[in-house]
Amino acid sequence: MSIRVIIVDDQGMVRAGFAALLSAQSDIDVVGEAADGRSGIEVSRKTHPDIVLMDVRMPEMDGLTATRELLSPEPGTAHRPKVIMLTTFDVDDYVYEALHAGASGFLLKDSPPASLVSAVRVIHGGNALLDPAVTRRFIEDIVRRRPRPRRDPRLQLNGLTPRETEVLELVARGLSNLEIAEQLVLAEQTVKTHISRILSKLGIRDRAQAVIAAYESGLVKPGDSVR
Repeated sequence: MSIRVIIVDDQGMVRAGFAALLSAQSDIDVVGEAADGRSGIEVSRKTHPDIVLMDVRMPEMDGLTATRELLSPEPGTAHRPKVIMLTTFDVDDYVYEALHAGASGFLLKDSPPASLVSAVRVIHGGNALLDPAVTRRFIEDIVRRRPRPRRDPRLQLNGLTPRETEVLELVARGLSNLEIAEQLVLAEQTVKTHISRILSKLGIRDRAQAVIAAYESGLVKPGDSVR
């Protein structure tokens, strides 16, 4: 079954370019477009996409507000698409709040075409996407704005085992499951199991929130940003 995608961006050229690129993939269908967050919500409610590509700043309703509404459906509405925030290098608390609102990750608008296609597939497959270049700035920004906690981070991570803590740190540094497996000399399936347990113990939904948890706990420190 094809991955259903809608594109929410106030720039028509961006929407057209992304739609052409994604529609050319045999496993992806672009089922709708919108020029602002409010219209994006309406299109999403009608088309039930798997993935929403959501611009951060738009007229009428911004991407953060739209993401919150999409991921907090009205009573009786079971559909909850996954959201990829589209951003520039101007990373600030806006993107940080979007991740807290439940977005599964964010991607630079000027990323190579293959990165956009990969992002849709990665998010649909149940993982989260944090563009390495954006994530580096994101982490550095939070370090600068938010003082590190004084307590041992391992006391704030709700009973993670030493191995789970190690895996979480590598997730926060931007490593893939395969890269973590190679670094820790584990089977990739074992890494997936560790990550599943981490998410469950921390009460979070995906890798995007895992990065935030690692960062806010102090597990990821200044100078420890992703590759």
